[in-house]
Amino acid sequence: MVKAIWAVACSILVVSGVLFAVSAVASEEAEIFLPATSGSSANETEYRLGPEDTLHISVWDNKELTLDLVVRPDGKISMPLIQDVIAEGLTAPQLAAEIKDRLSAYIVNPEVSVIVLQVNSPKYYIVGSVPKPGTYPLRGEVSVLQALALAGGFTQFASPRSIKLIRNVDGKQQIYKINYYKIIEEGGVGNYSLRSTDTIVVP
Repeated sequence: MVKAIWAVACSILVVSGVLFAVSAVASEEAEIFLPATSGSSANETEYRLGPEDTLHISVWDNKELTLDLVVRPDGKISMPLIQDVIAEGLTAPQLAAEIKDRLSAYIVNPEVSVIVLQVNSPKYYIVGSVPKPGTYPLRGEVSVLQALALAGGFTQFASPRSIKLIRNVDGKQQIYKINYYKIIEEGGVGNYSLRSTDTIVVP
């Protein structure tokens, strides 16, 4: 009888140990799959509107206020009832909220949505000894080499070793010296990704 009780007790201990081990593993897996928290928000990476962007603004159940508009060079759009609204620097949801707030003086609880139909504001510039100098739209990631290719390469008297990339950072001008041949020979060193308003100068 005593032996039987002892055997049962040992079985309970073994089962408890297995349950504890399984519980510990489950706990560890739960920690692994918990979403990581971050100080940044989705809004920080959301596109911000700029001049020449084309927008579709929809006010539910109001055809007169449902419009396709282009952001003006001064960064504003114009709508019936509320006149000028600053769009530059805002995200589409922020602009929708601003329009809704302004329309609330005329319409009860307006439902407003803003869709970016075409992104035209980010641009870069190429000047100097290239076949096609000028202003280019910056859609997605564009490198120095890609920009030069779009501009047709170099003219006969260009100096590819003395290219400059001029960039405005916090209101200050920064100049990066670029040697085209080093980019090719050293595996892309100096092949910067362009930012809006960057200027490439090919002497």
